[in-house]
Amino acid sequence: MFVRITTDFALRPNSLRDLGMTSDSNALVSLSEFSYKKGTEIYGEKEPAEYIYQVKSGAVRSYKLLSDGRRQIGAFHLTGDIFGLENGSEHRFTTEAIVDTTVRLVRRQSLEIVAESDAMVARNLLSMTTNNLQHAEDHMLLLGRKTSLERVAAFLLEMDKRLTACGVMALPMSRRDIADYLGLTLETVSRALSRLHELGILGFVGNTQRQIVLLDRHKLGSLDLQS
Repeated sequence: MFVRITTDFALRPNSLRDLGMTSDSNALVSLSEFSYKKGTEIYGEKEPAEYIYQVKSGAVRSYKLLSDGRRQIGAFHLTGDIFGLENGSEHRFTTEAIVDTTVRLVRRQSLEIVAESDAMVARNLLSMTTNNLQHAEDHMLLLGRKTSLERVAAFLLEMDKRLTACGVMALPMSRRDIADYLGLTLETVSRALSRLHELGILGFVGNTQRQIVLLDRHKLGSLDLQS
């Protein structure tokens, strides 16, 4: 899980360096780097949570498979995001590379040892934990209380804060991913995006429709009652 939709992303730790965890600055820290092909699992649910990860390039999804076979995505981790920080000893979600992805990782034990003597690291870990809780609360509200159009609007506002470059939002995730994140069907997500296009709120670039231009952020925000 990651930060709530309404959080100012500039205020949270978003790199291992922000946490004070670099091999240059601390002899206890040993950073590794691995690359994963699109669709490859990074770690599975209930596996030991031995490492903390940061996305160097690409994108990652965290999800659970429900008892009826459906997939519920809990969060998308984009370039610079840290993930895999757990309260317990096991991972609660499975994570996969959405596209070809490279991640950095550091042993969780190293992070905990440094936090015992470094107040900055301890504060940043607390901030990350609080943001994760806020995201979980907001996601629960989104799934339980919002209409399909409000959910899609909230998702676009979140991605606008995290992805937009030169006015274009390039989504690494598919509409199926978006549907599984928002608790909707693929068809419902497609209809909502088409409706927002008809209203002049967004435009599409290219044939895949994964590159989106937000034409009216104020109007989009008015559709998300919690924005």
